[in-house]
Amino acid sequence: MRKVKPARKLGRTAAHRKATLSNLSTQLLMYKRIETTEAKAKETRKVVEKIITKARKGTLHAQREIFSALRDKEAVRTLFEEIVGRIGNRNGGYTRIIKLAPRFGDAAKMAVIELVDYAEAPSAKQKSAKQDRSKRVKGSRKAEEIAAAPEAPASAAQPEASAETAE
Repeated sequence: MRKVKPARKLGRTAAHRKATLSNLSTQLLMYKRIETTEAKAKETRKVVEKIITKARKGTLHAQREIFSALRDKEAVRTLFEEIVGRIGNRNGGYTRIIKLAPRFGDAAKMAVIELVDYAEAPSAKQKSAKQDRSKRVKGSRKAEEIAAAPEAPASAAQPEASAETAE
């Protein structure tokens, strides 16, 4: 009887899937928080949790094993110097996934995956279930008003400065 393996294929070949998860893991370790689809976030979590657990050993062998998975010196350096020092006392659960509103183009389920001890409180902007129309529509009045607002105070400040220099 066939047993189903409990991993998502993400619509990719094995090599492409491995490269995708490696890249997502590298970006998560570098930037501490990334936005991606929910399925990719859940698969990335499995990879990153194992990498951080290995990194807690702090041995040269662990560094080499992690480098073979990530292939990015800067990410490995950040992991061993910065992240392990901050997360090292935890017993797992190094990442958090926060679900977001669906992506506008294809309605894909989106999520933010972040390292736990690096995250601030999630902002209200991330939890909003609906996108603001002014961000989607180029010619919307609200977007034009927002773009024009910073210019007005700057032009008002210049005449005052020129009046002071004239005295």
